[in-house]
Amino acid sequence: MRYSKHISPTKAYIGAAGAFFITLSLVIFPQHAFEAAVNGLNIWWNIVFPALLPFFILAEVLMGLGAVHFMGVMLEPLMRPLFRVPGEGSFVMAMGLASGFPIGSILTSRLREQNLCTKTEGERLMSFTNTADPLFMFGAVAVGIFGEASLGIIIALAHYLSSLSVGFIMRFYGPQEITKSEKHNKNIFYRALNKLYQARIKDGRPLGQLMGDAIIKSINTLLLIGGFIILFSVIIRIMEAVGILKLLSLIILKLLGGLGIHPDIAPALINGFFEVTLGCQEAGTAGETVPLMQKIMAAGAIIAWSGLSVHAQVASIISKTDLSLLPFSCARFIHGILAALYTFIIFKPAEALLSNLSIPVFLYTEPQSTFNFWFERIIFIGCKTLLLILLLLTISIILYLFSNAMIIFLRLKKQSPYR
Repeated sequence: MRYSKHISPTKAYIGAAGAFFITLSLVIFPQHAFEAAVNGLNIWWNIVFPALLPFFILAEVLMGLGAVHFMGVMLEPLMRPLFRVPGEGSFVMAMGLASGFPIGSILTSRLREQNLCTKTEGERLMSFTNTADPLFMFGAVAVGIFGEASLGIIIALAHYLSSLSVGFIMRFYGPQEITKSEKHNKNIFYRALNKLYQARIKDGRPLGQLMGDAIIKSINTLLLIGGFIILFSVIIRIMEAVGILKLLSLIILKLLGGLGIHPDIAPALINGFFEVTLGCQEAGTAGETVPLMQKIMAAGAIIAWSGLSVHAQVASIISKTDLSLLPFSCARFIHGILAALYTFIIFKPAEALLSNLSIPVFLYTEPQSTFNFWFERIIFIGCKTLLLILLLLTISIILYLFSNAMIIFLRLKKQSPYR
């Protein structure tokens, strides 16, 4: 179902003017546009496409088989009280933390399409499950840009702590839903298995068709993502050629002056506002006079914000649902502020401990388009996803058993003749 959305005249005029400006710029700066498009295509084909395709397909298959519905029942005791989202959100959370953006938004939109979450729950879930790939933070940023893999620990720790903090903050977003309290005579594991079976019966597609549909849908989604990566790569290069980025840098310089932040960080924030990788590269090459902590803070904020390129991808992904982009963008801004703040808090204590910590050899590797790298990457992300799911399941089961024990205790206390 496609939801009709009102477009104001102002938005229509701005959109048309923006498209005309980009088209005219392509004619004036054809060399810049071509080089930027090739660079964006290389990033998508060599890094994004092989990294995300297996997990997009796997997610679609698991949803069709009912595994996500099984997790929804098993993890309801954890996800509902903590983040005010359904248990199915745990799968989105695990896949998002391990695989990177924009898979969190893709899976959230799928939950909304299947009516497994409300509009508000979907917007809450989407706000904290779009996180960066750990291999991007370690390999591309820490090793490739800053030349030190141990800095990836600080970047990743601040990123995930701030992401969970955003999830807890966003639980207060939206009206208080009235949830129906259901009485269950069967244990949680039996109910989860029954939910899986009912979901599989409702889907009804043979396994071959299910996998074929998953592949087609995943490739279409990745083509969409690739288009946005190439488009924003061109837009940023055109803005740089025209001089718009330099003008924006001057504005940011005035704002940073009162915060005690080095002025050479401004170009990184401007580039990072549009695209993550370019912003992190600018942060890494900001100059020797810029303190390392400020460079890491800027990189952390840029990664958490995730760039307008990702925002545009998410807007396109959720366009077939009634989910709104505004809560997502506000959450990304909060995520960026918190990521920089957490980096500031943990940088010096973590710096003293980094020399004593061993980091897996694979995390020292910069992303590259080789079969061995992508095979190891798939294994790495798959193991991390599985570990996250098992951890969440363990916590949820403990909470479920504890709540049941408390209910039994209170009933026995109420029936006791010595009250």
